[in-house]
Amino acid sequence: MSSGPPDGSLDNELQARYGLLAGVDEVGRGALAGPVTVAAVILDPGRPIVGLDDSKRLPPAKRRRLATEIRARSIAWVVVHRGPREIDELNILEATRSAMREAVLGLVPVPGVVVSDAVRLGSLPFHAIAEPKADASFQCVAAASILAKVTRDSMMVAWAAVHPGYDWERNKGYGSPAHLEALRRLGPTSLHRRTFAPVRVLA
Repeated sequence: MSSGPPDGSLDNELQARYGLLAGVDEVGRGALAGPVTVAAVILDPGRPIVGLDDSKRLPPAKRRRLATEIRARSIAWVVVHRGPREIDELNILEATRSAMREAVLGLVPVPGVVVSDAVRLGSLPFHAIAEPKADASFQCVAAASILAKVTRDSMMVAWAAVHPGYDWERNKGYGSPAHLEALRRLGPTSLHRRTFAPVRVLA
């Protein structure tokens, strides 16, 4: 994994070869509650955004600021969700893959190539590259990771008010000690993933 933020050199290489470059990434695969959220982004080389990095390496305030810039300055962006029921029906990998395909196919204009963070997307009408840790190497994937995380985090904070007691405003649906204790005490909600082990034993 890169020791610093992506500098855009890998993005430039692919743009020179294929034309418009899209990045796609997900947030929430390991959570016990809430959706898996996917964003696809085509950055505008003429309107660079300073500070893009893997969303996990950025503080929340900076993520939110960058997400606003990404929405305003990108050529195109799409956000897609797969909810708990779809995750339980398909499994988390296939739900993620389905959302990623929907996101990149929804981009207008159509990219010449898409880079995903490790997930192979199958047959698409343009080139697709699955790259491990792509959010730390490609600016377009870093942008997608930021947009997905900011969107999903805001949803989980809103749902925390609807389903109090699970500490979603802090853990965002992941299996923190407070979340696991609340699961044992209160049981699962409609937003919990019933096929995930800590939930399955209580459902």
